[in-house]
Amino acid sequence: MILPIVAYGDPVLKKEAKDITRDYPKLDELLENMFETMYNAFGVGLAAPQVGLPIRLFVIDTTPFSEDDDLSEDEKAALIGFKRVFINAKIIDESGHEWAFNEGCLSIPDVREDVFRKPNITIEYLDENFEAHTESFDGLVARVIQHEYDHIDGVLFTDKLSSLKKRLIKGKLSNISKGKINVDYRMRFPDQKKKR
Repeated sequence: MILPIVAYGDPVLKKEAKDITRDYPKLDELLENMFETMYNAFGVGLAAPQVGLPIRLFVIDTTPFSEDDDLSEDEKAALIGFKRVFINAKIIDESGHEWAFNEGCLSIPDVREDVFRKPNITIEYLDENFEAHTESFDGLVARVIQHEYDHIDGVLFTDKLSSLKKRLIKGKLSNISKGKINVDYRMRFPDQKKKR
C-alpha cells in the first residue's frame, strides 16, 4: 500500500525517533509499504518519520542513481542493487574531506540544494530479520544513508544549509507546509491536514 509522505513542517520530521523491537506490530507489512511508497515517488530512500512514524527505521534502494551519466562505471556498479533495511541504526564514524552533492527530499518536493557531508561512514544497524551488522560505506551510498539517518535524528537536509540559503528558500518551504505545491505522489500536509 502506498502511504502518504509527510510534508515539511510536520512535527514528526523534527522528532528524534525511538528504537523498535523485533515484535513491532506488522513490521513486514510496514517495510513492504515503505518500499512501495518510495518507488512510487521515485525516491532512493525513505525514513519512517516521513510516513508519520517516529521510529528508527529507514529503507534504501540506490539503483536509480546508477543511471546518472556523470558517474564512473565503478560508482554505478556500487549503486546497482544496493537495497537495504536499517533498523535502530547508529553511525559510529564519519571520516574524510566533506564534499558537496545536490540533495533533495520526498518530504520537501522541488527544493534541491548542495549539502556537505563526509564521504566515509561506519554504521551499526539491524536488518529486517533483526540480525546485527557493522558496515562501512562510501560515496553516494554513504550519502543516501546519512540523509536517511538524519531523518531518524529529526534533522532535515535544509537544516544543514547556510542562513542565506535558508532565507532564500523560506517561501518555498512555507508553501510546502501549506500544501501549495503540485506533486505526483501522495502527501500529507501539516497546515491543512489534507492528503493528496
